[in-house]
Amino acid sequence: MQEKSWDRIDISSIWTYNNVECLPCIFGAGTNMITMEVRTMKFSSKVKKCGLSPMRKFHPYAVAAEAKGRKIYHLNICQPYVETPPQFFQAVREFSQSVLEYAPSPGMPELIDAVQKYYDNLNMHFEKDEILITTGGSEALSIIFQCILDDGDEVLIPEPFYPNYATMVNTTGASIHPIPTSPEEGYRYADRAKIEAQINEHTRAIVCTNPGNPTGVVLTPEEQRLMCDIAKEHGLFIIGDEAYREFVYAGEPLQSFGEYADAAENVVVIDTVSKRFSACGARVGAILTRNHELLGEAMKYCQARLSVATLDQVASAALYDVGPEYFAAVREEYKRRRDTVVAKLAEIPGVVCECPKGAFYLMAALPVDDADKFQQWLLEEFDDHGDTVMFAAGGPFYATPGKGLNEIRIAYVLKQEDLERAMDLLALGIQKYNETHK
Repeated sequence: MQEKSWDRIDISSIWTYNNVECLPCIFGAGTNMITMEVRTMKFSSKVKKCGLSPMRKFHPYAVAAEAKGRKIYHLNICQPYVETPPQFFQAVREFSQSVLEYAPSPGMPELIDAVQKYYDNLNMHFEKDEILITTGGSEALSIIFQCILDDGDEVLIPEPFYPNYATMVNTTGASIHPIPTSPEEGYRYADRAKIEAQINEHTRAIVCTNPGNPTGVVLTPEEQRLMCDIAKEHGLFIIGDEAYREFVYAGEPLQSFGEYADAAENVVVIDTVSKRFSACGARVGAILTRNHELLGEAMKYCQARLSVATLDQVASAALYDVGPEYFAAVREEYKRRRDTVVAKLAEIPGVVCECPKGAFYLMAALPVDDADKFQQWLLEEFDDHGDTVMFAAGGPFYATPGKGLNEIRIAYVLKQEDLERAMDLLALGIQKYNETHK
């Protein structure tokens, strides 16, 4: 038998783990040369395009600041300081099933009924099979993007926009094509010429967050009509992210893209209990559309994840029993907080800010060189009687490189006294920062 030569060996099963090359076998003496193909752990190009949430970007710095004994006033994360309606917890307490079973993939009938009734009261009728319950509005958006986007496709989104949109879109292989806005124009974008200039052969959808996060912009009925017309004329989906629909402060009637029945094949409404009922931890949302082909595709993802949490759905259904007085009181509270923030910002020289018409966010341009650097400085070097403040730096809310560098997003969800203190800290911080960064 011919002796096997080990002068040249091709090994394809070598893995790198924690930067250490691991061979599946050991070769003895006399080996002259080994040709090895080193295989490393691989991550997808899609996830590499995704960034971390700007709302949590400075978390390590916040932890370090708190370790030094500083109190941080959080304007960066939208966790509303408004009590969740007690109906939610009562439904949990009264849940009597002995086995916590899977819910139906489209959602529990009682919750679908509750959502349907809510929209009927807004003069928008959706059939029960036109409503899919999701794990929060985030999953609703992710499912829709997965259904309509391929590699190389584009979605039009006015910038600044909710940064997690970028992660959701990038994981499909598509990309965001921004519709430009500016703080000087109040971040408004519903202009036919401006929008149609961005549409090309790769465009598949327009996303409208109404009211807007992070700008608080509220589309007028005429602007919503325009957006639907553009979508119809160009064969695009229009995705209405309407998480903040109940929070409009000028007394206008509630508006929804679901009202435009002539655009039924184009319109997708995204809903959630998170913000409307101050129930962010429930993680219950919904997709509403009259496009039955799209619903059929979305159901594939709903079945793949089996179901939304059963108990969360039971409790969320009970939330829809709250009366209009709940929303009236909450709107008034957020309006008071908004007015506080806008008034405080108006006292700071060099700040550019439009009073938002809805939601509970605003964008503001600050008289600083870089909002990221300013935020890090606030956490590492600044305090007033042991207190400092956090916001969400504006850059990650833009797709256009270099935009938003001196802008910030403020979520005015803190209790009134905490909000006033936070804004005073921001004003003092801007003054001290500019004195030391000339």
